[in-house]
Amino acid sequence: MPPLNSLRTFEAAARHESFAKAADELGVTPAAVSHQVKALEQWLGAPLFKRHAQGLHLTETGRAVNPGFSKAFDALGAAVQGLRAASPHAQVNIAALPSIAQLWLTPRLPSLRKAFPRLRPSIHALESPPNFRREPFDLAIFFVRGEKPYGKAIPLVDDIIFPACSPNVAQSLRTPSDLAVNTLLHDTSWTNDWYSWLVAADVADVVTDEGLDFSLYSLAVQAAIDGAGILMAHEALVAAPLASGAPAVPFSTRIKTGLSLSILVPERTPPHVMQVVDWLVGPGLAM
Repeated sequence: MPPLNSLRTFEAAARHESFAKAADELGVTPAAVSHQVKALEQWLGAPLFKRHAQGLHLTETGRAVNPGFSKAFDALGAAVQGLRAASPHAQVNIAALPSIAQLWLTPRLPSLRKAFPRLRPSIHALESPPNFRREPFDLAIFFVRGEKPYGKAIPLVDDIIFPACSPNVAQSLRTPSDLAVNTLLHDTSWTNDWYSWLVAADVADVVTDEGLDFSLYSLAVQAAIDGAGILMAHEALVAAPLASGAPAVPFSTRIKTGLSLSILVPERTPPHVMQVVDWLVGPGLAM
Protein backbone atom coordinates (compact mmCIF):
# COMPACT_ATOMS: atom_id res chain seq x y z
CA MET A 1 0.00 0.00 0.00
CA PRO A 2 1.08 3.62 -0.45
CA PRO A 3 1.80 5.56 2.76
CA LEU A 4 -1.33 6.28 4.80
CA ASN A 5 -0.29 9.91 5.11
CA SER A 6 -0.33 10.29 1.32
CA LEU A 7 -3.82 8.81 1.15
CA ARG A 8 -5.07 11.11 3.91
CA THR A 9 -3.52 14.13 2.20
CA PHE A 10 -5.08 13.22 -1.15
CA GLU A 11 -8.53 12.83 0.42
CA ALA A 12 -8.34 16.26 2.09
CA ALA A 13 -7.06 17.93 -1.07
CA ALA A 14 -9.76 16.22 -3.15
CA ARG A 15 -12.53 17.20 -0.75
CA HIS A 16 -11.46 20.86 -0.80
CA GLU A 17 -10.06 20.83 -4.35
CA SER A 18 -7.36 23.02 -2.86
CA PHE A 19 -3.88 22.27 -1.56
CA ALA A 20 -3.99 25.39 0.64
CA LYS A 21 -7.26 24.42 2.36
CA ALA A 22 -6.05 20.85 2.79
CA ALA A 23 -2.87 22.21 4.36
CA ASP A 24 -4.89 24.28 6.83
CA GLU A 25 -6.92 21.22 7.82
CA LEU A 26 -3.90 18.97 8.22
CA GLY A 27 -1.65 21.54 9.90
CA VAL A 28 1.06 21.42 7.23
CA THR A 29 2.22 23.65 4.38
CA PRO A 30 0.68 23.63 0.87
CA ALA A 31 4.09 22.49 -0.40
CA ALA A 32 3.93 19.44 1.87
CA VAL A 33 0.44 18.61 0.54
CA SER A 34 1.68 18.94 -3.04
CA HIS A 35 4.65 16.66 -2.26
CA GLN A 36 2.41 13.96 -0.75
CA VAL A 37 -0.01 14.09 -3.68
CA LYS A 38 2.82 13.87 -6.20
CA ALA A 39 4.22 10.85 -4.36
CA LEU A 40 0.82 9.15 -4.56
CA GLU A 41 0.50 10.01 -8.26
CA GLN A 42 3.95 8.52 -8.89
CA TRP A 43 2.94 5.35 -7.05
CA LEU A 44 -0.27 5.17 -9.08
CA GLY A 45 1.33 6.12 -12.38
CA ALA A 46 -1.48 8.54 -13.22
CA PRO A 47 -2.44 12.13 -12.30
CA LEU A 48 -5.14 12.67 -9.68
CA PHE A 49 -5.48 16.45 -10.17
CA LYS A 50 -5.49 18.85 -13.07
CA ARG A 51 -3.38 21.83 -12.05
CA HIS A 52 -4.02 25.18 -13.72
CA ALA A 53 -3.88 28.90 -12.97
CA GLN A 54 -7.45 28.98 -11.61
CA GLY A 55 -6.79 26.19 -9.09
CA LEU A 56 -7.24 22.43 -8.93
CA HIS A 57 -9.71 19.99 -10.39
CA LEU A 58 -9.85 16.25 -9.91
CA THR A 59 -9.09 14.08 -12.89
CA GLU A 60 -11.57 11.35 -13.80
CA THR A 61 -9.37 8.90 -11.88
CA GLY A 62 -9.26 11.13 -8.82
CA ARG A 63 -13.00 11.74 -8.90
CA ALA A 64 -13.70 8.02 -9.21
CA VAL A 65 -11.63 6.95 -6.20
CA ASN A 66 -12.20 9.88 -3.84
CA PRO A 67 -15.64 8.78 -2.44
CA GLY A 68 -14.13 5.50 -1.28
CA PHE A 69 -11.31 7.28 0.56
CA SER A 70 -13.72 9.79 2.14
CA LYS A 71 -15.90 6.96 3.41
CA ALA A 72 -12.86 5.10 4.74
CA PHE A 73 -11.46 8.10 6.61
CA ASP A 74 -14.90 8.97 8.00
CA ALA A 75 -15.09 5.42 9.37
CA LEU A 76 -11.58 5.69 10.79
CA GLY A 77 -12.47 9.02 12.41
CA ALA A 78 -15.60 7.50 13.97
CA ALA A 79 -13.52 4.61 15.31
CA VAL A 80 -11.04 7.04 16.86
CA GLN A 81 -13.91 9.01 18.44
CA GLY A 82 -15.20 5.75 19.91
CA LEU A 83 -11.73 4.95 21.23
CA ARG A 84 -11.50 8.37 22.89
CA ALA A 85 -14.99 8.00 24.36
CA ALA A 86 -13.96 4.69 25.94
CA SER A 87 -10.99 6.29 27.72
CA PRO A 88 -11.27 6.29 31.53
CA HIS A 89 -9.88 9.83 31.64
CA ALA A 90 -12.56 12.54 31.66
CA GLN A 91 -10.83 14.76 29.11
CA VAL A 92 -12.91 17.08 26.96
CA ASN A 93 -11.31 18.73 23.93
CA ILE A 94 -13.12 21.98 23.17
CA ALA A 95 -12.66 24.02 20.00
CA ALA A 96 -13.80 27.64 20.00
CA LEU A 97 -13.49 30.85 18.05
CA PRO A 98 -10.58 32.78 19.67
CA SER A 99 -12.85 35.59 20.88
CA ILE A 100 -15.29 33.07 22.39
CA ALA A 101 -12.47 31.13 24.02
CA GLN A 102 -11.03 34.29 25.59
CA LEU A 103 -14.11 36.30 26.51
CA TRP A 104 -16.92 33.75 27.00
CA LEU A 105 -15.42 30.36 27.84
CA THR A 106 -12.33 31.20 29.91
CA PRO A 107 -14.27 33.12 32.63
CA ARG A 108 -16.47 30.02 33.05
CA LEU A 109 -13.65 27.51 33.42
CA PRO A 110 -13.18 27.86 37.22
CA SER A 111 -16.89 27.14 37.80
CA LEU A 112 -16.80 24.33 35.24
CA ARG A 113 -13.86 22.69 37.03
CA LYS A 114 -15.64 23.12 40.35
CA ALA A 115 -18.73 21.39 38.94
CA PHE A 116 -16.60 18.58 37.44
CA PRO A 117 -13.45 18.19 39.62
CA ARG A 118 -12.11 15.25 37.60
CA LEU A 119 -12.60 16.99 34.28
CA ARG A 120 -9.56 17.81 32.13
CA PRO A 121 -10.71 20.49 29.67
CA SER A 122 -8.42 21.25 26.75
CA ILE A 123 -9.20 24.48 24.88
CA HIS A 124 -8.18 25.02 21.26
CA ALA A 125 -8.72 28.30 19.40
CA LEU A 126 -9.86 27.78 15.80
CA GLU A 127 -11.10 30.23 13.18
CA SER A 128 -13.80 27.88 11.88
CA PRO A 129 -15.79 24.95 13.30
CA PRO A 130 -13.98 21.60 13.24
CA ASN A 131 -14.92 18.55 11.24
CA PHE A 132 -15.81 16.14 14.05
CA ARG A 133 -15.35 13.21 11.68
CA ARG A 134 -11.67 14.03 11.24
CA GLU A 135 -10.57 16.23 14.14
CA PRO A 136 -10.34 15.02 17.76
CA PHE A 137 -12.72 17.51 19.38
CA ASP A 138 -15.61 16.64 21.68
CA LEU A 139 -17.50 19.91 21.30
CA ALA A 140 -17.08 23.34 19.76
CA ILE A 141 -18.43 26.82 20.50
CA PHE A 142 -18.92 29.20 17.58
CA PHE A 143 -21.28 31.79 16.14
CA VAL A 144 -23.25 29.88 13.51
CA ARG A 145 -26.29 30.32 11.34
CA GLY A 146 -28.53 27.29 11.81
CA GLU A 147 -27.25 23.72 11.66
CA LYS A 148 -23.65 22.93 10.79
CA PRO A 149 -22.29 19.87 9.03
CA TYR A 150 -20.53 17.01 10.84
CA GLY A 151 -22.82 17.19 13.87
CA LYS A 152 -25.58 19.23 15.46
CA ALA A 153 -25.84 22.75 16.88
CA ILE A 154 -27.32 23.72 20.24
CA PRO A 155 -28.11 27.48 20.19
CA LEU A 156 -27.30 29.41 23.37
CA VAL A 157 -28.07 33.06 22.64
CA ASP A 158 -28.66 35.27 19.61
CA ASP A 159 -25.72 37.32 18.41
CA ILE A 160 -26.68 40.92 19.18
CA ILE A 161 -24.42 43.85 18.33
CA PHE A 162 -24.29 47.52 19.36
CA PRO A 163 -21.63 50.27 19.71
CA ALA A 164 -19.65 50.35 22.95
CA CYS A 165 -16.87 52.58 24.22
CA SER A 166 -15.33 54.02 27.37
CA PRO A 167 -17.55 56.20 29.59
CA ASN A 168 -15.46 59.26 28.69
CA VAL A 169 -15.94 58.73 24.95
CA ALA A 170 -19.63 58.02 25.47
CA GLN A 171 -20.10 61.52 26.94
CA SER A 172 -19.25 63.03 23.53
CA LEU A 173 -21.84 60.93 21.69
CA ARG A 174 -25.29 62.52 21.56
CA THR A 175 -26.62 60.92 18.36
CA PRO A 176 -25.28 58.14 16.07
CA SER A 177 -24.18 60.83 13.61
CA ASP A 178 -21.50 61.83 16.15
CA LEU A 179 -19.71 58.61 15.23
CA ALA A 180 -18.49 60.41 12.09
CA VAL A 181 -15.96 62.42 14.10
CA ASN A 182 -14.80 59.55 16.29
CA THR A 183 -12.49 56.57 15.76
CA LEU A 184 -14.24 53.33 14.89
CA LEU A 185 -12.67 50.06 16.01
CA HIS A 186 -13.01 47.06 13.68
CA ASP A 187 -12.53 43.34 14.15
CA THR A 188 -11.18 41.82 10.94
CA SER A 189 -13.39 38.73 11.34
CA TRP A 190 -16.62 40.76 11.39
CA THR A 191 -16.14 43.32 8.66
CA ASN A 192 -19.84 44.07 8.08
CA ASP A 193 -20.81 44.82 11.69
CA TRP A 194 -20.61 48.60 11.47
CA TYR A 195 -22.37 48.76 8.12
CA SER A 196 -25.24 46.55 9.33
CA TRP A 197 -25.74 48.57 12.52
CA LEU A 198 -25.59 51.95 10.76
CA VAL A 199 -28.23 50.83 8.25
CA ALA A 200 -30.47 49.69 11.10
CA ALA A 201 -29.91 53.00 12.92
CA ASP A 202 -30.64 54.95 9.70
CA VAL A 203 -27.26 56.71 9.73
CA ALA A 204 -25.75 57.56 6.34
CA ASP A 205 -22.96 60.05 7.09
CA VAL A 206 -20.48 57.75 8.87
CA VAL A 207 -17.52 56.32 6.92
CA THR A 208 -16.95 52.70 7.91
CA ASP A 209 -13.67 51.98 6.12
CA GLU A 210 -11.59 54.14 8.46
CA GLY A 211 -10.43 53.61 12.02
CA LEU A 212 -8.38 50.89 13.71
CA ASP A 213 -8.38 47.19 12.77
CA PHE A 214 -7.82 44.31 15.19
CA SER A 215 -7.26 40.64 14.41
CA LEU A 216 -8.06 39.69 18.02
CA TYR A 217 -11.47 40.77 19.27
CA SER A 218 -10.32 40.74 22.91
CA LEU A 219 -7.74 43.42 22.05
CA ALA A 220 -10.43 45.52 20.38
CA VAL A 221 -12.61 45.23 23.50
CA GLN A 222 -9.75 46.39 25.71
CA ALA A 223 -8.98 49.25 23.32
CA ALA A 224 -12.60 50.40 23.54
CA ILE A 225 -12.50 50.24 27.34
CA ASP A 226 -9.25 52.24 27.32
CA GLY A 227 -10.80 55.00 25.21
CA ALA A 228 -9.12 54.29 21.85
CA GLY A 229 -12.44 54.42 20.00
CA ILE A 230 -15.87 52.88 19.58
CA LEU A 231 -16.27 49.16 18.99
CA MET A 232 -19.21 47.19 17.61
CA ALA A 233 -19.77 44.98 20.62
CA HIS A 234 -21.12 41.43 20.50
CA GLU A 235 -23.36 41.15 23.54
CA ALA A 236 -22.39 37.58 24.47
CA LEU A 237 -18.70 38.51 24.49
CA VAL A 238 -18.87 41.74 26.48
CA ALA A 239 -21.45 40.73 29.10
CA ALA A 240 -18.87 40.57 31.89
CA PRO A 241 -17.26 44.00 31.34
CA LEU A 242 -20.69 45.55 30.71
CA ALA A 243 -21.83 44.32 34.10
CA SER A 244 -18.96 46.24 35.69
CA GLY A 245 -19.78 49.46 33.82
CA ALA A 246 -17.07 49.37 31.17
CA PRO A 247 -17.49 49.68 28.30
CA ALA A 248 -20.46 52.02 28.14
CA VAL A 249 -23.30 51.70 25.61
CA PRO A 250 -24.06 55.16 24.17
CA PHE A 251 -27.08 54.27 21.97
CA SER A 252 -30.18 52.15 22.44
CA THR A 253 -30.21 50.54 18.98
CA ARG A 254 -29.24 46.87 19.08
CA ILE A 255 -29.56 44.47 16.16
CA LYS A 256 -29.44 40.72 15.63
CA THR A 257 -26.85 39.51 13.12
CA GLY A 258 -28.73 36.32 12.27
CA LEU A 259 -26.05 34.22 13.97
CA SER A 260 -26.28 32.52 17.33
CA LEU A 261 -23.66 31.55 19.87
CA SER A 262 -23.97 27.78 19.71
CA ILE A 263 -22.44 24.60 21.05
CA LEU A 264 -21.59 22.15 18.28
CA VAL A 265 -21.34 18.44 19.10
CA PRO A 266 -20.81 15.27 17.05
CA GLU A 267 -23.76 13.04 16.27
CA ARG A 268 -22.41 10.52 18.80
CA THR A 269 -21.51 12.32 22.01
CA PRO A 270 -20.17 10.47 25.11
CA PRO A 271 -22.14 10.94 28.38
CA HIS A 272 -19.34 12.87 30.13
CA VAL A 273 -19.25 15.35 27.23
CA MET A 274 -23.03 15.80 27.33
CA GLN A 275 -22.73 16.58 31.05
CA VAL A 276 -20.42 19.46 30.14
CA VAL A 277 -22.80 20.59 27.40
CA ASP A 278 -25.74 20.51 29.84
CA TRP A 279 -23.73 22.62 32.30
CA LEU A 280 -22.82 25.18 29.62
CA VAL A 281 -26.46 25.40 28.53
CA GLY A 282 -27.66 25.72 32.14
CA PRO A 283 -25.49 27.13 34.98
CA GLY A 284 -22.70 28.17 32.63
CA LEU A 285 -24.98 30.22 30.42
CA ALA A 286 -26.47 32.02 33.42
CA MET A 287 -23.08 33.35 34.54
